[in-house]
Amino acid sequence: MTFITDPRFRSAVASALTFPIMCGPAFAQDDTSEAVGVAVGGVIGLLLVIVIGAIVGWLAGLIVKGHGSGLLGNIAAGIGGSILASYGLSAAGLTFGTVGSFIAALIGAVVIILIVRLIRKAAN
Repeated sequence: MTFITDPRFRSAVASALTFPIMCGPAFAQDDTSEAVGVAVGGVIGLLLVIVIGAIVGWLAGLIVKGHGSGLLGNIAAGIGGSILASYGLSAAGLTFGTVGSFIAALIGAVVIILIVRLIRKAAN
């Protein structure tokens, strides 16, 4: 039996010729669209974190009277309060829905603003 007429060789050649067709642009586009979708979802999620953090920080600034911290300070207090509340509540074994999580983030932001205020007083 010669090498060219060997069925295993023909099978290997057929696989080598059809593999690029099977993995052509259609499959690459599927992967690309999925990657783009994940990236867009990540950007939207980041924007939501910033907007909700700003709202929570602004509300916490209204609760704790005094001069405001500005937009960036409110965003930092809101996001920090959310992180503080999520770690504190999960450590305690408590879970809430959306409204409960928002209230917990607000309480966390108030605590962070009070801590920052104490540090500022101690520094002066």
